[in-house]
Amino acid sequence: MSTTDETIASGSRSLSPEEILAAQPSMSLDRNVDQDTLPDQVVDKPAEASQEDIVGITEFVAERQLRFSGIFKKRYTDFLVNEILPSGEVLHLTDVGDTGRTSRQHNEPQTEVAIEPSQVAGEGGKAAPSTTDCNVPPDSGVKDDVDNSCASASNLALTPEDEAELLTYFDEEVVKSILAINLRALRPKPRGADPAGTLTLPAVQDKDTRTKIHQSLRRIFASRLETIADGRGCIVVSRSAGARQRQRDPRQKKAGNRSGDSTSWDERGGQYLHFTLYKENKDTMEVTSFLARQLRLPPKTLQFAGTKDRRAVTVQRASALRVHAKRLAGVNAGLRGAKLGGFTYHSAGLELGDLAGNEFVISLRRCSFPSIDKESHRDWLQLASEPVAQAMRDFNEKGFLNYYGLQRFGSFAARTDSIGMEMLKGNFQSACDQLLACSPAVLAAAEKNPGTLVSSDDIARAKAIRLFKTSGQADAALKDMPRRFTAETALIRHLSSPHRSADFQGALQGVPRNLRLMYVHAYQSLVWNVVASERWKRFGAGVVEGDLVLIGKDAKQAGRASAHQHQGDKETGTVGLDGDSNSVGDEDDPFQRARPLSKDEADSGKWSIFDVVLPTPGFDVVYPANAIATVYEDFMGSKRGGGLDPHNMRRKWRDISLSGSYRKLLARSMGAGGATYEMRPYQGDDEQLVETDLDRLRTTSGTESSSQAGRKAPEASAAAADGPSTKMAIIIRLQLGSSQYATMALRELLGPGGLVTYKPEYGGGR
Repeated sequence: MSTTDETIASGSRSLSPEEILAAQPSMSLDRNVDQDTLPDQVVDKPAEASQEDIVGITEFVAERQLRFSGIFKKRYTDFLVNEILPSGEVLHLTDVGDTGRTSRQHNEPQTEVAIEPSQVAGEGGKAAPSTTDCNVPPDSGVKDDVDNSCASASNLALTPEDEAELLTYFDEEVVKSILAINLRALRPKPRGADPAGTLTLPAVQDKDTRTKIHQSLRRIFASRLETIADGRGCIVVSRSAGARQRQRDPRQKKAGNRSGDSTSWDERGGQYLHFTLYKENKDTMEVTSFLARQLRLPPKTLQFAGTKDRRAVTVQRASALRVHAKRLAGVNAGLRGAKLGGFTYHSAGLELGDLAGNEFVISLRRCSFPSIDKESHRDWLQLASEPVAQAMRDFNEKGFLNYYGLQRFGSFAARTDSIGMEMLKGNFQSACDQLLACSPAVLAAAEKNPGTLVSSDDIARAKAIRLFKTSGQADAALKDMPRRFTAETALIRHLSSPHRSADFQGALQGVPRNLRLMYVHAYQSLVWNVVASERWKRFGAGVVEGDLVLIGKDAKQAGRASAHQHQGDKETGTVGLDGDSNSVGDEDDPFQRARPLSKDEADSGKWSIFDVVLPTPGFDVVYPANAIATVYEDFMGSKRGGGLDPHNMRRKWRDISLSGSYRKLLARSMGAGGATYEMRPYQGDDEQLVETDLDRLRTTSGTESSSQAGRKAPEASAAAADGPSTKMAIIIRLQLGSSQYATMALRELLGPGGLVTYKPEYGGGR
């Protein structure tokens, strides 16, 4: 879900087995076929509201009133999601299959470079300013290497933390020079003199500081660089002997030779190839599974920071272990609805949560305003801007309740939180039964009416499950089961063996770990939602005695974020839950610590409602030291909560032994300007309102995409604003932190019943 969040559930709400669910449309890049020829079906608003109530989403921060309404995801190009990197940069697709943009590009030889003393940090540890360049021989080729290494510093696997550490000892020019010699040290060493050369740093008199510099350089550059003191307190940097030995190691040559290239992984910059994944109308897991099959690699070889929504256009970073850029770029030709680019090598792969959040550009179509009669006011466009502007001001100032969105809980017959609850109760057979549930109504409708627009994958899934349950023909069922249903495939494969037919825990262990975790984390999310609603109903925006706040480093970081948000007066993903929020697993930091506020602290005004956190249930969290603690106990102990105990969350099965984490009660759009909007009149529902990264790339290259050829320019639409068939779109841009949901932000912005989720006439399956 974009679990992001979550990764597997692609619909916008959880439905009963009797309902035909929102489809997961075909994988064609032809946007018109998928979106524009479908009837105008939308999710029934009362039904969606009831689903929100079921998972604890009941409250609003602002006054409970409808401000305006709009159709969400009428086209999947109406929902653009770009990952925000840990550096704060918004990720975009800037090239497709350009294997030359790896982190090892330069071939110039290097001679010795001496650094001026003014470029080294002073004794106090603060980097001294520098107004001079490195002392480089004019014809050595070094200066170009230094400048180029700086220009591509982001491709050299230097993390923001490592860069900050180096800048405590050296100024930027020295860091450039260190990166340059590291770059040269990664190239094969020819016979004779080492072209990597040496780099002499000026004398550092303090021995402890020199020791720290030695340790930092060895750690940051993985011992590829050797540092020695020359007797005068100067540090000389060169290629390490170990690096030279590794380059001569035939096993290293073999490792790097799969594509016919003898360059070792160390020389490239590491064994992990990072790349930008652009996808349209596809699940993250769907694309990565396809890549793994094409490359003939285990799926776990491919990693990402968070999954993104299916019905969207998304851009994210991913990594592959021991795969050459040229080989991966070659897959582009066979990809439909996805593109790969931005290849760089690094020493470590991506992990879930390695992102700062997501930027969303959301087009809401056919917007209407309850207080404005379009037919009675010729200036209705101007009048409509007033409620939108006021709603945006309230949203940026007051924020929104940081609920886990409906995507977190799945969109099929069995909700993910219900499966997770059964796992936590130890009812593994019940969990398996729910995972293998399917809607008889959907299957019957498909068989009686072949013309019904029901997803072929969902029909195939239902038939495969029925075949397995009624006849036990596992091989035939697995053959019919679409590959993207990995959980169902794992269960059937395990339970079909005669000696494992009752081993339900073993069957669940065969489900990919990230997917297993999604179920139990969905239960935690349900509890959090229920408690957050009760906390808001009882105390509102006030900070009260016993409220929890983060402590230590976490509190300082939260304080800086809070201050940044106020200056701006901030969307995200479980494994991308909304495309919208985006990551599998516990997205909230499991290592954070919190403490309750005393009455004096709560009354002091030092903390705001944006500092208050609530825990997801676990064995390594503290609960609020007020009446809210009993809400956890009462809900979890009830039938709806599974009869569980929030103080007893350890399990023998480690994967479902939950430590818990903390989540802010309220959230806001990140960025200095907060969320922004644009009102845009348009005529036809086939108009694409916002360019995607791929559209811009094709425009730059002079290749017009089919979507561009069929869309009307915004100016033309605006010019026709007074026409009788004019419709209004509102385009919203906002940035949310990891594990925050765009749908929950929109819910607050529009008001009760304002967000109408479009449902293509493709019945979902389970």
